[in-house]
Amino acid sequence: MRILAIDTATEACSAALLFGNEVIGRYAELGKSHAEQILGMVDSVLAEAGVSLSMLDGLAVSIGPGAFTGVRISVAVAQGLAFGAELRVVPVTTLEALALQALQRGAAQVLACLDARMGEVYWGCFAADDARGVVARSEPRVGAPASVALPGWAMPGERGERGERGERSGPPDASHYAGIGRGFAAYPSLGSLPGLDFKPEDGGALPNAREMAQLGAVRLAAGAGVDPALLRPLYLRDQVALTEAQRAETKDHKRG
Repeated sequence: MRILAIDTATEACSAALLFGNEVIGRYAELGKSHAEQILGMVDSVLAEAGVSLSMLDGLAVSIGPGAFTGVRISVAVAQGLAFGAELRVVPVTTLEALALQALQRGAAQVLACLDARMGEVYWGCFAADDARGVVARSEPRVGAPASVALPGWAMPGERGERGERGERSGPPDASHYAGIGRGFAAYPSLGSLPGLDFKPEDGGALPNAREMAQLGAVRLAAGAGVDPALLRPLYLRDQVALTEAQRAETKDHKRG
């Protein structure tokens, strides 16, 4: 199967081509120049593999959550490429792609977390799944770092099943989660959540089209591709900028 994947939803901009068991990828942290770079990355991976868009089986595309402009670029570019080549598209979230990085390194369950700015994080919990590659243990959410919680574990300061603060609140066999993503770098306190096994080096991780291509191949094979006209971005909040009062509150929160 030949799957092209693109992602411009976060600080990272990437494109990857999966064909057979090989992946050709391009990745860079570009700030705000994603729109100028992504098509060049696409051309580069296709040229290296010696294939054209018409030879692909489908596209995988990041639909967010992430920066509003970046998510729109990702979706619009994928739609343009897919319409022109008459390809099906597989939507993949940034959190799923992050989670797959940790799952492929041996984690059983993953908390993926990205800095959402404005004093908030995007986050979700995931596990491996044969049919979809990654399955959600909780719905993707946006909120203050203090709102992040692992299924089966007590929130910091809450009483667990034995009546003690910060202990397991779910079934006795609830396992730990690996943490990954830049949300942990922005808010280091997240790394000490009850039930979390976090390695500081994983706090620098961002989504990559490489994992999106892999998830796209699994889901396309299962019939999950959609018409590009039906592709929709995943926005977890409507507000795109802080008010003056909110900016002051966020600064005070980070100082504390």
